Amino acid sequence: MTVTTADDAVPHRPPSAGLSTPQIWGILLLAPYALVFLAFVVYPVCYGLWLARHPSSYVALTHDPIFARAALNTLVFLVIGINFKMVVALLLSGFFVQSRPWIKWLSVLFILPWAVPSIPTILSVRFMFNPEWGMVNHLIFKFTGEDGPNWLNDPIIALTMAIMVHIWKSLPFWTLILMTGRLAISQDLFEAADVDGASKWQKFRYVTWPSVRTLYLTCTLLSMIWTLGDFNSVYLLTGGGPADLTHVLSTLGIRYLRLDQLDLSMASIVCALPLVLPLVYFMMKRLSR
Repeated sequence: MTVTTADDAVPHRPPSAGLSTPQIWGILLLAPYALVFLAFVVYPVCYGLWLARHPSSYVALTHDPIFARAALNTLVFLVIGINFKMVVALLLSGFFVQSRPWIKWLSVLFILPWAVPSIPTILSVRFMFNPEWGMVNHLIFKFTGEDGPNWLNDPIIALTMAIMVHIWKSLPFWTLILMTGRLAISQDLFEAADVDGASKWQKFRYVTWPSVRTLYLTCTLLSMIWTLGDFNSVYLLTGGGPADLTHVLSTLGIRYLRLDQLDLSMASIVCALPLVLPLVYFMMKRLSR
């Protein structure tokens, strides 16, 4: 007598080798994004690396004094500009986090430089410091009777102004981010500190800073990555002048393009990768925690 089981009664169907309808629709919907990514991200990066593949391009860069000055300006821009910006943003976040009506209205005005496009705002700063008909020199002449200096004709002053413009443009954004970190701190901690008689500095040192330290360091790393690619602050204000002494790595490539040296332009951008890649690695490692 043969016993028939349920598995023997139902024939096994071979697994389908084709894609299901939802999978096909998913591929079709993702295809345009993949094509855009390949066309506007992968291809330009690969083409730039291919143009900068010759060792002779990097040898020519090392013999160009403008490249050495641009690398030094970039380091100054990062070390001074970012640290000063983030410290001020941390301090201002404690000011704007207060729940007073006039502070809320002031915060609206404070965020305008970041919200307004870069081109008109930075060009307006450049026009204000024009030595002939700028508003700043006009006020200096009105109150002192003497002509004002040519602000953008001195490399140190011009680079300092570019750093200040960068800080002025991006400071509201980082202040807003650090404000959210402060607002996430439980008020019970501050009330307990008040009961213990802690001063404002002690509350910042033992309550606020430990709570926002990770956010602060992450924002600093991200700001360094973005600042390496900040083109507008230098190019729109100084144009790399005077005498190409205020160029940074993000604007130096344009100088070589104007000189019809495409290989040097790509090589100068590739030289920034040793600065960018470690920052990206540390930032992603910190975020993964």
